[in-house]
This record gives sequence, C-alpha cells and structure tokens, in this order.
Amino acid sequence: MKQNQTPAELGFTMPAEWEPHEATWLGWPHNASDWPDKLDTIRWVYGEMVRKIASEEIVRILIDNKTEERRARHYLGRAGADLKKVQFVQHPTNRGWTRDSGPIFVKRNGKTAIVHFHFNAWAKYNDWQKDRRVPETAANLLKKPLFNAEFNGKDFILEGGGIEVNGIGTVLTTEECYLDRKVQVRNPGLGKAEIESTLRTYLGVKNVLWLVAGPVGDDTHGHIDDICRFVNGKTLVLIKETSPKDVNYRSLSE
Repeated sequence: MKQNQTPAELGFTMPAEWEPHEATWLGWPHNASDWPDKLDTIRWVYGEMVRKIASEEIVRILIDNKTEERRARHYLGRAGADLKKVQFVQHPTNRGWTRDSGPIFVKRNGKTAIVHFHFNAWAKYNDWQKDRRVPETAANLLKKPLFNAEFNGKDFILEGGGIEVNGIGTVLTTEECYLDRKVQVRNPGLGKAEIESTLRTYLGVKNVLWLVAGPVGDDTHGHIDDICRFVNGKTLVLIKETSPKDVNYRSLSE
C-alpha cells in the first residue's frame, strides 16, 4: 500500500492530538526490560487507562499473540474496561511504545492516510524490527493509504514522541533529538534544512520550531513530549526547573 507520489503532490496536514478521532492505539506491555520488577503493576495501570479511554472511543491494542490477548482481557475485565470498545490487533512488538513506533495519521484531500516514519528504537537499541512494521499493519487493518517517509530515496527516521503539532501549521521538536551528532543519530548526513523540508512535506507544517534539549538521562535522547506540549493552537505547556543547581536548569530555562 505504499504510495510513490512526489513530495509536492502529497498535500498532507497532521491534525492536533485533541482533534476528534476514532480510536486510541496502545501496545500491551510485555517486555519486562521496559518495566523492571513492575510489569504486573503496569498492566493494571494500562487497565485503568483503557477503562477511561474506552468510555469515549475505541481502543486498539497491539498484542503479541492469543495467549497475551487472554492475559490482557483478564486485566482489562478486572479493571472494569468496556471490552466491547476494545479491538485487539495481533502484531508482535519488540517494546510496544506505540506513540513512537505507531502510525502517524494525516489528512489528505479530506481523507485519512498514514505516513510511515521509520522507527529504529531511538537509534539506541537493536530490537526494533517488529515495531517498525506497525504502520503497515495499521494501514492494512484500516484500509488506509500508506505513504513512505523518505529523503532522497532513504527512509526517514522519526518517533511520534519527537514531534508536537498544533494542527494549524507548526511543529515543535528538539535539536538534541534530531541534530545531535554525538550519540543516537536518527538520520545520518541530514542537517536542519533537510529535516525541516521532510517535516514540511509529510506533516504539512509551515513552521518548524526547535528547542535545544530534553531532560538529562532521558532514554529517548530529547523527545519534545517530555518537556513541551500544545494544548490548543496557540498555547503551550512546558516544564521548568527552578533550581540553578539542577542539571536540567540550563536546558529547561531556554
């Protein structure tokens, strides 16, 4: 289902997160290394999340297999979630961080499509091959066109948590996440101009705004969703460190 239109023909816009939508996607937690000694607790947390979300909309949950589905149904049922509003999507995942590896939905000519930005586990871990295919599964399930994000014929790496859009033409990101050449290079050889061009093409934005960095020690190396979010088209909420002695003071004071 991958499409081959040139960038000028795409005409995408990415809606803001708060705009009306049909469903929320989650990945059922199963990788114990993501939740050391807390996996069972986190499953109860997910149960509460699904209970609240499913009261208003469909919840689509990526699940490894039928055994994991039965386990998930047990937790969700005990949490009081409306299982009639839950759709299990069998797709084995490496880690399950759906915000980062899942489908990026866009509007094109009034219809919904999916852009396949390519996930590589934050350029840090080796287990990402299953997660990278999640947008393909979503496109097949929903029968939506899937567009391959690329620059000069090479797959473009981006995580959903690394961008923040307001739905009317602006995207936020960080230099640490996509421009830092010391560690975790997402798109080798691409500078600010090339990355901004790609974001404009596939997100339909006009303005690309860069903050410097996220909190020190963050596993994603600078994701914008850790520090700054739009809550409407013209309002930002951000975190701030008030102690000059804190290691995050300088970057979060920017």
